[in-house]
Amino acid sequence: MQKKRCGWVKLSDEEYVRYHDEEWGVPLKDERALFELFSLETQAAGLSWLTVLKKRENYRKAFANFDLKAVSSFTCKEVDAIMQMDVIKNRAKIEAIINNAKLFLHVQKEYGSITKFFWDFVGGKPIINEVLDYKTAPCKSEISDALTKELKKRGFKFVGSVTIYAFMQACGMINDHEESCFCKKLDYLV
Repeated sequence: MQKKRCGWVKLSDEEYVRYHDEEWGVPLKDERALFELFSLETQAAGLSWLTVLKKRENYRKAFANFDLKAVSSFTCKEVDAIMQMDVIKNRAKIEAIINNAKLFLHVQKEYGSITKFFWDFVGGKPIINEVLDYKTAPCKSEISDALTKELKKRGFKFVGSVTIYAFMQACGMINDHEESCFCKKLDYLV
């Protein structure tokens, strides 16, 4: 018998199924991984997540495996090289990752970690929403609005409330798995 998953999962795509089953919505507190996921979500603005997911390994190569200090020191030379790689060819989005890396270094100094900065917005534990059908799930919230406002005030790029809400879902700050999905009640999600 096949496991019941959220309706947005493309069952014909093994990588997408694995992402849903093993990553999406799992509370993420690792600094490097949060920076990577945040960066990839900004790349997905206006595009499908699957487009970005398929290029994730290329982004890891292009951005020094999302080492925050390394990325923050990238120059125009690195941007030019990245534009030749198999990533989304949007110079402004590529430059945004570098800009955001620099700003995350300030966040680390101020809060002690990126993790604390993000997770303080949800009181340190996931918000669990009742989602019967992903098509009716929220795409932003008062919290994503507040986090977006704070990020924009700090100078972060490619951060809108919908993008930030998607990031919050992906890193487990919000559990929006459908009620019928086998992942909804996994111990690490509550």
